[in-house]
Formats: sequence, structure tokens, C-alpha cells
Amino acid sequence: MNLDKIKIALQYALPKHAVSRLVGKLAAAQAGALTTQLIKLFIKQYKIDMTEALHEDPAHYKTFNEFFTRPLKPGIRPLATEEHIIAHPVDGAISQLGDVVDGQIIQAKGHDYSLQTLLGGNEQDVAPFLGGKFATIYLAPKDYHRIHMPVDGVLKKMIYVPGDLFSVNPLTAQNVPNLFARNERVVAIFDTDIGPLSMVLVGATIVASIETVWAGTVTPPAGKDVFSWDYPTTGPQAIKLKKGDEMGRFKLGSTVILSWGADTAEFLADQQPETVTRMGTPFATINQ
Repeated sequence: MNLDKIKIALQYALPKHAVSRLVGKLAAAQAGALTTQLIKLFIKQYKIDMTEALHEDPAHYKTFNEFFTRPLKPGIRPLATEEHIIAHPVDGAISQLGDVVDGQIIQAKGHDYSLQTLLGGNEQDVAPFLGGKFATIYLAPKDYHRIHMPVDGVLKKMIYVPGDLFSVNPLTAQNVPNLFARNERVVAIFDTDIGPLSMVLVGATIVASIETVWAGTVTPPAGKDVFSWDYPTTGPQAIKLKKGDEMGRFKLGSTVILSWGADTAEFLADQQPETVTRMGTPFATINQ
């Protein structure tokens, strides 16, 4: 058995939820000099550019989570403000992108999976995206881990889908069928000028939690039930976010999957699998 097969087999065997909860507690702990040393080791291991961080000194961060979700210096990620441009929501790298074909999207070469399952299983939720576009962006440990709006939007619905916590790195994506539709995830569906937009925040091994700016840490009761929340899209209670506004964050890395409807927007020609992404840069053009 080669090393890659061993890594995949270990993921199936690993008690992923228990490990992730333990790591989450450690990441939230205020351990003083030990926390600072851990952050320094992480910076060195993953070659993180701390000159971009609002606070460059590792000792500034009281917990590992504070460091991992660190804000960047103002202006370090210029936003593509043109109305016809959809901006990248995160720093990372494109895993896959393309068309939603017969309700399926690409996970990796030879692996398709159901968009309806990804979004929580409701036919009405997936209907606006059939025949549209999708994009999957992987956030590596070195990346900035706040997620931003690619266009102006009004929150319509949030869905929490329980699931497994496999790693979401490229090796796992190539070898674990239905990876993103079997992992724990939070789905946010927005009304936008291009129609409905879904943003799926996928959990993974040792991802301590997923947060949104409107709900904080999303932690429904343990179990197998899907939870959903509907939000008013008009009036004073509507949650309106502008392009570039933060919408959520990962405490330890993961994946974001976007989808929008047919005939609304096209990816720019230079956006391909393995393309490095930077939050705020042009991703797609809206059809006129």
C-alpha cells in the first residue's frame, strides 16, 4: 500500500469529531507563552506572511484561534468594485469550477456529486442553481481565513448540515467520494442582483468551528438532523451585506463552494483549477 492510500485509510479510521473537538479546545485556550510558541511554529511551518496581518507580532494573539482568524491590514486586499464583476470571496486556490450539469458538480477528476445533497437535500433550495455555475475554493493552513461577499446580497436562508469531518485537501478530494456532500457544512443562500447565490462553508478535520457574522458560531445540537433558518429579505431585520463585507470565518482551514443560476455570470478565462485566489480580485463577469 502506498503512502497516499495509507493517509486515506487513516482518515476513515480516525475518530474525526473527537479529535476536532479536542483541537478546538486547545485552539481556544489562553496558554500564554505556549500559545505564542505554537503560533511561531505554525508561521514557520506554513511560511505565513505576517507582514499582511494587522498585528504582525505572534505574541499579540491570546489564543491560536485569534491568530488563525487574524484580520489583515486595511487596503491589503483591494476590492474589484465594478458592478459587473463578481469578486473572489477568499484567499485560497481553485479546486474545481464549471457548470452544474444534471444537478451534479465536479469534486475532482472522476468524482461528481449532487448539488442538492450539498445544499441540504431540499429540492426548492437547489432549483435556482440547476444549469448554473459552481466554484470550489480550498483554503490552505497558510491562507487568510475570513470569508467575504463576492457581490452585494441579502441573506435569505441558512442551513446547517451535519456530517463527517474528513480533511478537504486535494488528496482527499481525489479519493473520498462525495467528500463535500458528506462533511459537516453551513449553507448560506442570498438574494442578489444576479439572482440567488449560495455559499457553502465546508467543515473538515480539526476545523474547530464555522462562524457567520449574523449567527456567530453555528453549533446546533449534535445529531443527524438538518437545521434551517429563514431570514426576512426586506424591512429593518433584513441582513444586507455589501460586496467585500465579511460573511463568515473558519477556525482552522477548509473549503468554500459557490453557486449561482444559469445565464447570469461567466468565469474569467484565467480562472482555472489550481489558480491561486486573493479575496477581492475579479472572479467572474455578470452577463449584461
